[in-house]
Amino acid sequence: MYTPFVAQEWTLREVSEQTGLSTHTLRYYERAGLLAPVARTDGGHRRYSERDIDSLLFLTKLRLTGMPIAGVRRYAELARQGESTIHARQQILQDHRAAMIEQREEIERNLAAIDYKIALYERGWIPEPFNDPALAELRQLCATQIKPT
Repeated sequence: MYTPFVAQEWTLREVSEQTGLSTHTLRYYERAGLLAPVARTDGGHRRYSERDIDSLLFLTKLRLTGMPIAGVRRYAELARQGESTIHARQQILQDHRAAMIEQREEIERNLAAIDYKIALYERGWIPEPFNDPALAELRQLCATQIKPT
């Protein structure tokens, strides 16, 4: 027996509960052009499709990894244009990935300085007033992170 495919739809509240995003954020994503306009019932209530949720989850990852709203919007606009924009979208993601790797490396350098200071305290270190070798080492760890403007 043939059973027609019935697309699943979710309400604003259900999507909020599934994704952990507030209803305000979901409305904002649509208003800001990050998410394509969501289907509505005759009464005007939003009905999210599986595709809407998939897009929303990925766009949220872009935001959580520091992509500016304008970049997310640009990516979303290109995605809505279809296959002809795949290379442009790939380039956006590659550029964002490179920026994330650079941020991760900076975080690792910062953690090294923090770990060094914690290790000093764990060894019972008390700073010497002059020419403290531990402070000189810490200064080196911190100085490598300062970039001239």
